[in-house]
Amino acid sequence: MTMRTMTLRTMTLRTMSLRSLSLLPARLTATLLLAAPLCIVLAYCFLTRGDYGGVELPWTLESLARLPDPLYLAILWRSLWLSTAATLICIVLGFPLALFIARSGNLRNLWLQLVLLPFWTSFLVRTYAWIFILRDTGLVNTLLTSLHLIRHPLPLLYNDGAVLAGLVYNYLPFFVLPLYATLERLDAALPEAAADLGASPWRTLCRVTLPLSRPGIVAGSVLVFVPCLGAYLVPDLLGGGKTVMLGNLVQNQFTTARDWPFGSAVSMLVLLLSALLLAAFLRHRTARELL
Repeated sequence: MTMRTMTLRTMTLRTMSLRSLSLLPARLTATLLLAAPLCIVLAYCFLTRGDYGGVELPWTLESLARLPDPLYLAILWRSLWLSTAATLICIVLGFPLALFIARSGNLRNLWLQLVLLPFWTSFLVRTYAWIFILRDTGLVNTLLTSLHLIRHPLPLLYNDGAVLAGLVYNYLPFFVLPLYATLERLDAALPEAAADLGASPWRTLCRVTLPLSRPGIVAGSVLVFVPCLGAYLVPDLLGGGKTVMLGNLVQNQFTTARDWPFGSAVSMLVLLLSALLLAAFLRHRTARELL
């Protein structure tokens, strides 16, 4: 082994040591704030419910065995279809908006600020605002009644439709922002080249813009679907206890029912579904990079 090779090897080892040392605070933080709580919740899944709440020995699989119950499967199905519907609506609404912002030239910063404007207020306040909009004496029913389009208030609140509207409103910016970042980097000459070759605007959109914006669509869909799946506040306020999702089930088990093992089991189920979705997203991104 030559002296130069030994020197390069020593420098590489020193660089790796410095890198490991610099990453040590982040690893400790991740361990204390992420790994340790998850291990505790996972351990709760296999313990027995205490008589007055909490957990106690012996170890058991009773909480996991309750997950296939039809009642909880119905809640799981409701959470999945509401999250999927909210994601699809965000795609339909968010893609034109992101494309418009990306092509707005000097005004794009203004439109981006308007998209981010809801984040300047509390999530709770924004959700409460929908109650005042959708209730029987709210803005929508009052307007329709004053225009003599309806005689009696429409039941717009405390149902799946109200929850869906709240999910779309609160999580639409999470779809628009990553998609805008993708569309903003697209070469503006590509649509022009497609037009020069005789492609119509619609064909250019379907054959050029949409395929190239797929990474942003996938990333935005993940950012919308995952928080919708575990949503608690929106279905609790806009659903009025009639629309129960997985997040509400977890909250109920830890507070009202005081069944911590089953609440932990449901929490791990939500985590597993989210992890599977993220794994599929990472696999899709890796496959595209290899191509």
